Amino acid sequence: MAHLISKNDPAVVIDEIQKLPELLDEVHDLIETEGIRFILTGSSARKLRNSGVNLLAGRAWQCDLFPLVSAEIPQFDLERYLRFGGLPQVYSSDDPEEELDAYVNLYLKEEIKEESLVQKITHFSRFLRIAASANTEQINYANIASDSGIPASSVRAWFDILSDTFIGFTLEPWRLSAKRKAVATAKFYFFDIGVANFLRGTTNIDRNSAEFGKSFEHFIAMELRAWLSYRRIHKDLCYWRTQSGQEVDFLIGNDVAIEVKTALKVNDKHLSGLRALREEGIVKKMLLVSFDELDRQTEDGCLLLHWRSFLSYMWDKNLELL
Repeated sequence: MAHLISKNDPAVVIDEIQKLPELLDEVHDLIETEGIRFILTGSSARKLRNSGVNLLAGRAWQCDLFPLVSAEIPQFDLERYLRFGGLPQVYSSDDPEEELDAYVNLYLKEEIKEESLVQKITHFSRFLRIAASANTEQINYANIASDSGIPASSVRAWFDILSDTFIGFTLEPWRLSAKRKAVATAKFYFFDIGVANFLRGTTNIDRNSAEFGKSFEHFIAMELRAWLSYRRIHKDLCYWRTQSGQEVDFLIGNDVAIEVKTALKVNDKHLSGLRALREEGIVKKMLLVSFDELDRQTEDGCLLLHWRSFLSYMWDKNLELL
């Protein structure tokens, strides 16, 4: 490979590095001896880890790429995004359903099959549909195993595969609360709203439906996750739920708590989770994101923001300074 590369190249890009992981030894050597910069992309951390190759520890920064976020889309259409997601080829397509069909059936499943991560792709396809139905919810392995007819051990392993191949991610619970006992079960989110909708067969998202609320929460999760990654803010994104049912959708470290509602008019009942969390005396700032167009602050310091205002603060300013 060395004879193909010039020291004058600003960077060398190698796509899908997990398909030929042996190249990493040569990459390592060229970094050390020639000072050449590389951009390595891949879609499976699992294959690299299991291959026992040189992972360039201490010599590479890890960066994640996500579906399009709102700040990258001119004239952003929330309803379109909540239905079809943010994959570039899907969001901009005149036929987004066909694009999603192609992505899920011709790429996503084939990618899993190609890497020999599952033996029975038909069972895995059934698992994907049921996992998509539980998107944004706490993972209940026993229920998913029962609904799919797949052993719980396989369900656990397949959720790991979804995470390792970047098809989904877990949101861990925030466990520092002392006054109220918190749950210890993670939530699972697919990496894209449109993919989750396609897998569970959702063809319409009514404004007053439960699916709208789940998709809107998923959207905010994706925006927060991308924002933290792109801004290189190394703080955990978590959620909080007590065993008695009080909940806050997202926490950024111990700094910001964010509750997400689809209400057109916010009232005191929508603030109950944030106020319960405030009593723990740990989290610094409380935000509620909704469809209420009147941005304001409550007497006890909770900031209420319309979702567009929230996104503007997040991408154009620094959320931690709110």
